[in-house]
Amino acid sequence: QVQLVESGGGLVQAGGSLRLSCKASGRTFTFSIYAMGWFRQAPGKEREFVAAINWSIGNTRYGDSVKGRFTISRDNGKNTVYLQMNSLKPEDTAVYYCAAAPRFGVTARVDEYRYWGQGTQVTVSS
Repeated sequence: QVQLVESGGGLVQAGGSLRLSCKASGRTFTFSIYAMGWFRQAPGKEREFVAAINWSIGNTRYGDSVKGRFTISRDNGKNTVYLQMNSLKPEDTAVYYCAAAPRFGVTARVDEYRYWGQGTQVTVSS
């Protein structure tokens, strides 16, 4: 079984920054063959791809709405993935989810992610 636990959400003013963390654990979780992703979901909207990273070599991919503002990274020693969010906008308000896909390459497809965290709320005030 794989567990993903997000933290770091909160309330911030527009233009501010937040850093989300996702701690991964699990006895059968082979980190090197997983891609890790961040998604978000606002009320009444579909889940949206934000960013993804390959655990082994660190290549990344970003959604168009966050390019240049958000940065995904990982700390292999801590089994943790981060999402640094800068220049936040009110439209970034959503529940942010961490997810793990059993594949080497990064992907933006929701259906390729097998494990999901419980989500953390990010609210950006104008």
